[in-house]
Formats: sequence, C-alpha cells, structure tokens
Amino acid sequence: MTDAIEHDHDDDSLAEVRDIADVPAVELINTVAIHLLSAAAVKVGLADDPEQQIDLDEARKLINALAGLVTAAAPEVGSVHAAPLRDGLRSVQLAFREASAIPDAPGKGPGEKYTGSVV
Repeated sequence: MTDAIEHDHDDDSLAEVRDIADVPAVELINTVAIHLLSAAAVKVGLADDPEQQIDLDEARKLINALAGLVTAAAPEVGSVHAAPLRDGLRSVQLAFREASAIPDAPGKGPGEKYTGSVV
C-alpha cells in the first residue's frame, strides 16, 4: 500500500517537472518577479490594511531580491517585459523610503546597489 502511495507521489512530481519544462523562461522570470513585487508591496504597507502588514526588514530582503532579478534578467527578457517590472520595483523602493522612520542614504536603500539611487 505504501509503495502505491509513493509511486503516485512520484508520478505527480514528474508531471510537475514536465509542466515547468514547457513554460518559457520569460514567463517564469515574470512570475517570480511578480510574487516578489507583491510581497514587497504588502511589507511596505501598500496592502489594504497597512498597519498590520508593515515589516521593513522583510521588505528590504524582498526588494533586494527583486532588484537583483530584474537587473540580471532585463537583457534576457527584453524591454517589453522588463519595463513594467522596473516600474513596480521603483514604486516599492519609493514606498520603502517613505515608510522608513530614518531613510537610508541615497544609493543605500533596498535594491539601490542594482538600480542606482531612487529619490
């Protein structure tokens, strides 16, 4: 009985691997970027209930990861896909700066080592 359950689980895992193999890289990159962007937006207080969601330490990590991904992927995905991601990144960077009690120095905010200063 256990072998049958394990076998079914293995089949499901293989199906997932096959499915992701069919997804174009640009779609995967965009999906990951949107997840990072959405999470960062919540953590900087851009959610429906910002008082419960603000966590600037977590937001900094998410924005840094998003900035690294967008910067590295932009040449690969082209400007049509990269431009909206850059706009979203800039928005959460500015929201982070606004939410910070003590703002980072220009060029030292989250993701700015990849994007340059956001003011």
